[in-house]
Amino acid sequence: MKFIPTQIPDVMIVEPDIFRDDRGHFFEAYHAEKYAVGGIDQPFVQDNQSHSIRGTLRGLHAQRLQPQGKLVRALSGEIFDVAVDIRPSSATFGRWVGAILSAENRHQLWVPAGFAHGFAVLTDTADVLYKCTTLYRRDDEIGILWNDPEIGIDWPLLSPPLLSPKDAAAPRLAEIRDQLVG
Repeated sequence: MKFIPTQIPDVMIVEPDIFRDDRGHFFEAYHAEKYAVGGIDQPFVQDNQSHSIRGTLRGLHAQRLQPQGKLVRALSGEIFDVAVDIRPSSATFGRWVGAILSAENRHQLWVPAGFAHGFAVLTDTADVLYKCTTLYRRDDEIGILWNDPEIGIDWPLLSPPLLSPKDAAAPRLAEIRDQLVG
């Protein structure tokens, strides 16, 4: 198993060891001791799963007072997964990293607490699973506009994304900076 740092050191790509034979394959999707050695030593308390069609963009989402760390993977299909540093005191505040996660490559993205998260679906459909380090609280959720020009995410989209009304109306990062903790 490999834990690969990204351009923002706290965010990591996890590449599992995959064991293949004539019957198919096997891999450990999560192993607490191995992940702790790799730098992901948070307990997970909630699993979320979504099913989306091509062109769907979910995000950017975070929780303000009880931020969630998220370990994200695509169970089917392919997504472009993004983490944005929203910790005001961080040297990488407002920067983003992204990775292709797919059922084929089986990579995972570790999105630490204090980051906003979002993804775009690149295949006909995608099923996404993410493990969270704190429980979701609707009253603590914040959103950031997916195409905030100050963040400048380079989404690999061929047409405008399919957004929820809430995501389409989300504020820019600069508009909520004073509400952020960290």
